[in-house]
Amino acid sequence: MSGVCALRCPISSNGGFRLVLAGLCDDHSMSGGVRTAVLVAAAVAYSRVVRPRLRTWGASRAEVGGALPGDDLVADRYRTTHAVTIASPPADVWPWLVQMGHCRGGWYSYDRLERVIGAGDFAEGGSARRIVPELQELAVGDKVGLSEAGGLTVAGLEAPRSLVLHYRMDLITAAAATEGSRAVLDWTWAFVLEPTEIGCRLLVRVRANARPSWFELLFPALEPVHFLMERKMLQTIKQRAEDEHSSPHR
Repeated sequence: MSGVCALRCPISSNGGFRLVLAGLCDDHSMSGGVRTAVLVAAAVAYSRVVRPRLRTWGASRAEVGGALPGDDLVADRYRTTHAVTIASPPADVWPWLVQMGHCRGGWYSYDRLERVIGAGDFAEGGSARRIVPELQELAVGDKVGLSEAGGLTVAGLEAPRSLVLHYRMDLITAAAATEGSRAVLDWTWAFVLEPTEIGCRLLVRVRANARPSWFELLFPALEPVHFLMERKMLQTIKQRAEDEHSSPHR
């Protein structure tokens, strides 16, 4: 907390105000009541300001509140909707979605981090920088790997508009959940392409339901990582698709 206060102190031109903040920043002089108040204020600010933005980055209110393919598969106990505009038609973006996955085209995110968590073994080393012809076949019921432990099932596919992936995951092993699993995350990952005048909108929605329900208390702590990884994914797909669309060698 003192680090946060230190960052704020220099922005004031009022010397007396800086001295007051410096006193608050000193862990020895800050009373327990003040520390508690600061922590509560930070928690409220995160819950009301930061967290909603992490869960809806890039998406309009209509997109956040609208129905998407796959919404009926998992109870809406937790949801994020992210979006990006791509200056390429859906048909040009679709191949990049179809080839995603572990031991496939990758996730177009931070490949080094994917390797650290055991999800970074991709067909071309890192996330694919080209459309891979042999990875373009995908059908309902197929598996899209997350890691060596298991992967998602294609629950819905409507080319070139929507791809819905579903996974009942054992939270302890990361493998598919069984009757004996003590902790389960039932979740879907939907990728939807909506045509626009300049190309399309790519919407990505995660819906999740955890058992036991207390696991949902951890979601706020996991959200920043999920946000950073998925935002990078959307930005990379946008870049790849637009570069491919404008290439003279198409």
